[in-house]
Amino acid sequence: MDVIALVGPSGTGKSHRALMVARQNKADAIIDDGILIKNNKIIAGHSAKREASKIMAIRRAVFVVPGHAEEVKEAIKTVKPERILILGTSENMVHRIDKALELPPISKIINIADIATKAEMAKAQFYRNKEGKHIIPVPTIELKSHFSGYLVDPIQSFFKKSSTKRRRLGEKSIVRPIFSYYGRLIIDDTTIVEIIKYIAKDKTFDFKPSHIHLTHIWEDGEDKGIKLSFQVVLKYGNHIPTLIRAIQKKIKEVIEYMTGMIVHDINIIVKGLRFA
Repeated sequence: MDVIALVGPSGTGKSHRALMVARQNKADAIIDDGILIKNNKIIAGHSAKREASKIMAIRRAVFVVPGHAEEVKEAIKTVKPERILILGTSENMVHRIDKALELPPISKIINIADIATKAEMAKAQFYRNKEGKHIIPVPTIELKSHFSGYLVDPIQSFFKKSSTKRRRLGEKSIVRPIFSYYGRLIIDDTTIVEIIKYIAKDKTFDFKPSHIHLTHIWEDGEDKGIKLSFQVVLKYGNHIPTLIRAIQKKIKEVIEYMTGMIVHDINIIVKGLRFA
């Protein structure tokens, strides 16, 4: 198996040109924004364009969401592509994807600036920034179960075989994701602490947290998520095990939604009860 890559800033037309680049370089599979595509079909993965938050989309695109890489790796073993084209915003990103999926080293990197004019890239960025349009290099019918409610319209792609004949290459679809993401985003640990304190004020839970401790889980230089522990004083009158489970669930949901960080463990120690 061989691996090549197409890189360029977000919104410059990589996905729009993915089918053409794949054909010209004899790649029979494409990895784009978290999904594995082969023969115009989504074989495995979950598109980053479906995520509701920017950070979760980035994590999805580079396969650090638990279980995502494993699903795609198994699919690659099953379909056995001869050459895979990886799309990414930078060389660092495509190398991270390559490593996460345990693929052979990338043999060739193509820059979008070498195959598209400045005017074409500017036009692509206009549609991305102003209209929120994103391209996915698969047919619209293939996307219906994945992007219900977000489809805009399909685009036919062609490869010019001669001056008089054109051969159909495949179909691409335009979607409108909930978000657009650019650049590098960093979440400070104090943000997590403030989220916990904010949830504590909710009358449904009504607890007083203290000694909040956050630990990052690192693996091969990648932040794989966090573990939390803290003490609480609860209001008297609630069933403690039920309330603790509800607090854990709420904190996990809010942190993962707002930051994209994966919360592996939340250990809560009940320090005391209050009667007022």
